[in-house]
Amino acid sequence: MRSRQIVFLMYHELERPGRPLCQSDPGYVRYILAENDFRDQMQWLKSSGWQGRSVGEALQYPDSRTVAITFDDGCETDLLCAAPILKETRNNATFYVTAGFLGKPGYLSPYQLRELSAMGFEIGCHSMTHAYLNDLAESGLRREIVEAKQRLEEIVGKPVEHFSCPGGRFDERAVEMARNAGYRSMANSRVGTNSASSDRFRLVRIAVLRGTTPQGFQEICRGRGLWKSRAGKSLRDLAKTVLGNPLYDRCRKRLLAGR
Repeated sequence: MRSRQIVFLMYHELERPGRPLCQSDPGYVRYILAENDFRDQMQWLKSSGWQGRSVGEALQYPDSRTVAITFDDGCETDLLCAAPILKETRNNATFYVTAGFLGKPGYLSPYQLRELSAMGFEIGCHSMTHAYLNDLAESGLRREIVEAKQRLEEIVGKPVEHFSCPGGRFDERAVEMARNAGYRSMANSRVGTNSASSDRFRLVRIAVLRGTTPQGFQEICRGRGLWKSRAGKSLRDLAKTVLGNPLYDRCRKRLLAGR
């Protein structure tokens, strides 16, 4: 019997009219959804018998139509926009927070992070400074993975058990350090679905992008047509390996700015 496959959705900041985004770079903006588009997606999950769950819940692989909902970075709209919509539609989520961003303009404050946690949402770690893990020496990895976890736990007063890799980039050293730090899972941005047989320290996620159509969102949740996104991601990963992270990011920025 084929094991249950679950899609882990990856979101970032939500856009609210009149509110500036944390960043204006085209490579960042392509990951930003309008608040109303996110609301429509969560309403569809509710009305269609799907359940959005946190990473911890999804890793139990419940016998129901389930997607894991995750947010990266720790933007203030996690609390102002996403949390009320999730509560309204009876969905859950994990918020992966970049510890070093707390208190910066557009990002959650420590107080707001505690409020988000108190609402019942799962808090995960998205590193200390959003550095690419596979570019770091041992001391840098420890700061991004171990020290970031400790800082978040001090703020929320609860264990932080799940980690997501900035830019989806990692190596075996990062996996080992996350495991030894006491995390229960580590997620990246490779495209696919997860099952009970998946390596919990190589969880794959699918980014919900700006302009994703309602039909496209429904197909993502069902795990259909992912080969197109997977092929594109494989090409980008090859380019990152050949060029290195800094040069790849510069080329990508120029390409997106010229569109």
